Amino acid sequence: MASDRSSSSSSNSHKVHIFGIRHHGPGSARSLVQSLASLQPDLILVEGPPEAQALLPLAIHAEMQPPVALLVYAPDCLENSVYFPFATFSPEWQAIQYGFQNNIPVRFMDLPQAHCLAMKESATSAIEEDPQKTPDPMPHTTLEISRRDPLGWLAEVAGFSDGESWWEYMVEHRQDSNDLFKGILEAMTALREELDSSEDPFDKMREQQREAYMRQTIRTALAQGKERIAVVCGAWHAPALVNLPPAKVDAEILKGLPKVKIEATWIPWSYSRLALASGYSAGINSPGWYDHLWTNFQHNSEQVVIRWITRVARLLRTKDIDASSASVIEAVRLAEALSALRDRPLAGLPELNEAIQSVLCFGDPLPMQAIHQELIVSDRMGRVPDNTPMVPLQQDLIRQQKRLRLKPEAKTLELDLRNATDLERSQLLYRLALLNIPWGKTQYSKGKGTFKEPWQLQWEPEFAVRLIEAGVWGQTILDAATNYTRHQANHAKDLPSLTNLVDKVLLANLGEAASYLMTRLQTEAAIASDITHLMQALPPLGNLSRYGNVRQIDTQIISHVVDGLITRICIGLPVACASLNDEAASHMYELAIAMNRVITLLQNSQYDSLWHGVLTQLTNQSGIHGLLSGCCCRLLLDAGAFSSNDVETHMGLFLSVTNDANQAAKWIEGLLKGSGVVLLHDDRLWQVLDNWVTSLSPTTFDLVLPLLRRTFSTFPTPERRQMGERVKQNSSPQSPTSRNNAINHANLDIERAENIIPAIAQLLGISLK
Repeated sequence: MASDRSSSSSSNSHKVHIFGIRHHGPGSARSLVQSLASLQPDLILVEGPPEAQALLPLAIHAEMQPPVALLVYAPDCLENSVYFPFATFSPEWQAIQYGFQNNIPVRFMDLPQAHCLAMKESATSAIEEDPQKTPDPMPHTTLEISRRDPLGWLAEVAGFSDGESWWEYMVEHRQDSNDLFKGILEAMTALREELDSSEDPFDKMREQQREAYMRQTIRTALAQGKERIAVVCGAWHAPALVNLPPAKVDAEILKGLPKVKIEATWIPWSYSRLALASGYSAGINSPGWYDHLWTNFQHNSEQVVIRWITRVARLLRTKDIDASSASVIEAVRLAEALSALRDRPLAGLPELNEAIQSVLCFGDPLPMQAIHQELIVSDRMGRVPDNTPMVPLQQDLIRQQKRLRLKPEAKTLELDLRNATDLERSQLLYRLALLNIPWGKTQYSKGKGTFKEPWQLQWEPEFAVRLIEAGVWGQTILDAATNYTRHQANHAKDLPSLTNLVDKVLLANLGEAASYLMTRLQTEAAIASDITHLMQALPPLGNLSRYGNVRQIDTQIISHVVDGLITRICIGLPVACASLNDEAASHMYELAIAMNRVITLLQNSQYDSLWHGVLTQLTNQSGIHGLLSGCCCRLLLDAGAFSSNDVETHMGLFLSVTNDANQAAKWIEGLLKGSGVVLLHDDRLWQVLDNWVTSLSPTTFDLVLPLLRRTFSTFPTPERRQMGERVKQNSSPQSPTSRNNAINHANLDIERAENIIPAIAQLLGISLK
């Protein structure tokens, strides 16, 4: 029964009934509904933002499906916003539902966010102007921690590990509500007397302002002649609302508060964001479990354990883990036995988890991770009615979601770009990504063609704020994405940034923005002097050709830009490759590989001729880094522009004794990096490399061996095995000298062989002692 101590005036003592609740608790909600039905109030005051009062009727709309949240924001400063989440098992939500279903007025009574956000904005501005004024954080004393989680103090006294475990045992599993709120009021009164003095002064003042406004709301209700007022507030605030001080005291506390313009709306929320792990200060550990408790307690409390373990078994079967009916029965019995041993009125989550892991998971903790993520926390997402107040951009997104049958939920989606609807879905997801709303992320797909596009969709509640922010760029997703892209193009720092943006714009099918970007791209490319920037800019443009037919993109709008880039790169590359150190050469190697991939992809004979011409020039260029010269030879060999004789000639020249051994090793790395097939199938190249290695002095060999070992370590295991067999035979099986080497195999020089054992042991990390 709720406490009836509500005012210093005895005439009002029976009019105000305080219900101190936990913000998200099925036990609190169940007890509150029972108490409201017993009280039959004529007004319900709920802790919440008064600015959202006009939105309350939507709470009982048929299309409203919790979890949802009230989003309250300052339109002039959108980053200054706050969420008020509700689940179906939240006591405040049930109080609102009860009030509207029984024609009882419901009002929000917390301090208006017009003041709260204004004070937050002022504090942020002060810190930005003078960071030295930022207060030092308070030490994490026991009292401070208990203030942040007052239930933790009571839990410690009662012998529980944390406040949530204590609350679940004392409240959530409670079978009746007799004297529950009276007990909560007494506990919080004692706790506040102990902990109030340890509060941070700023936080304490904020709490006083909130409670002062709540008391003013109660006085207003009393002045209106309300006889039975139900006050639903956080348990911590309950003691402050019991006895009302003189009105002038609260008026003084609230005097002179700053104020900003405020707007509010309902948005979908998710159980994962309701969880404490998401960073939500009033979060809970197990929203999915609490939803199960609420649903089953409402129908048949005896089935809570059975239905939960049945759900777990069903989930495990989808993971290909055996979960028989007999195992379910055994797990239920074990959970109930554990709860009896621990003197619990009902098997809680700890008992259920222990029983499930022991029986259904066979002691393995790994399946418990899936159970925690998909059932205990859950990824359930709520819905709001279509007539919820929204900015035009939000309304346009909802229309497109309905038309394309894309619900804002977590799911895996594989699109077939040959299908018109799937193509539009892909374009919508790319347009949202351009607006910094990454609802979907593309996934890797192997061997399914360019017309297959897998996505992982995950709608996050904060996307609602980003939609409001993006509303300044246009009233539809298409207009906003186009205008925002033009803005980004005007502020792009370099050429690669522009080409990456072009890639995204064409995938999003923003024709107007693409044309504008092409103009900007031509301008930047014309004045760009850094060849590496030009090479970084080309791959995104080249990759678009693989989407041209399927996505119905007119790739002609970029062809002349690609022509200009390839021509300028081929002209300037020889100079850009001169006199490079190891680090710069390694970077240029990666760019050359990417450039070659694009040239091959485009399948244009003019591009091939230009590219192969500059690669040939680089192989003959004096002073070029060995890594780049070897790379050019390999690319020309793969393209058929070089024969094995050509590579052998260049290899012999670069590996001659007159050249630096370190650069020779780099040349080998450039030629062979990633694959040694060319050595396995060409005996002449093998012999040239073998002759060079055997000609090295012991000192030089020790220097170049790590470089060669690094190169050969990149080869696939089968290739390395075949090379080892050839080295063991000392020649190719097809070589004319192989038979003679086999005959002389027994005449090994043991003394020379022993000399290399220390070096091999050092490489392998083996001690010879």
